[in-house]
Amino acid sequence: MSFEFFPPREPAADAEFFAALHRLATLDPSFVSVTHGADGSSRDRTRPLVERLSSVPRLVVAPHQTCIGATRREIRDRARDYWSMGIRHVIALRGDRPAKQTAAAAPTELADAAQLVAALRDVADFEISVAGYPEKHPEARTWAEDIAHLKAKCDAGAARIITQFFFEADAFLRFRDRCSAAGIRAPIAAGIMPIVRLSQVRRFASRCGATVPRWVDERFAHVEEGTAASQRVSVAIASELVGRLLREGIEHLHWYTLNRAGLCLAIARALGIDEGRAETLRAAAEDDEALRA
Repeated sequence: MSFEFFPPREPAADAEFFAALHRLATLDPSFVSVTHGADGSSRDRTRPLVERLSSVPRLVVAPHQTCIGATRREIRDRARDYWSMGIRHVIALRGDRPAKQTAAAAPTELADAAQLVAALRDVADFEISVAGYPEKHPEARTWAEDIAHLKAKCDAGAARIITQFFFEADAFLRFRDRCSAAGIRAPIAAGIMPIVRLSQVRRFASRCGATVPRWVDERFAHVEEGTAASQRVSVAIASELVGRLLREGIEHLHWYTLNRAGLCLAIARALGIDEGRAETLRAAAEDDEALRA
């Protein structure tokens, strides 16, 4: 498993962030990723947080790298900086175009994530993960176009594909088959988003090409958002999805945590995943001094 976090938007949210990190570290993640806003919304907060987390023993940190709105020099300088602090794994993404700004207006020298992967590989021997879309990238005109672009990212040096979130296991399995048929051999991590608030997930889905099926709406129809009942529904939906994926041979789950641990831990318990199986990771996670230094 791996977990995605975003930099806290204000200092007051630091405690909640580190509490979630403490708890999820007990599940022995292969890495934790830290998002990087394409429009400047979190860029200034990403680097300091990555530096803090990189000092935690046995915690592998994978910062997001985006190319929209950045020059080649800025991207290379950022990559060198991360390498110098011991970062060896990055998530390479084109990034969302800034609001009210056209692609032509952005100071972008790299056109897409495939070029970004190649540029990062030129800097150092990073382990690079890239994004995949089980329901097709919203800007891709056809599946053939989307899979061809994904293959270009892998051919440029990506070691892993992490998918956008989804709720239908069959959508992921069809995507996996398309990748295999195209000759893509990189392992695929399934992106899982526990539903904290269904209205929030709908907004995310509308921006990234994901689908919230009608049956999900029906499961939440008679429960109020933010209640214990809605949490039980969320745990059931995610547990059923993950259980099916595991039976189909999926070996890596990437959790979009929204900086919250409760639902992820509840889903892990429902699946019989032992929170305490990594003694050394738990010791590191409980080390307040290391985490907060």
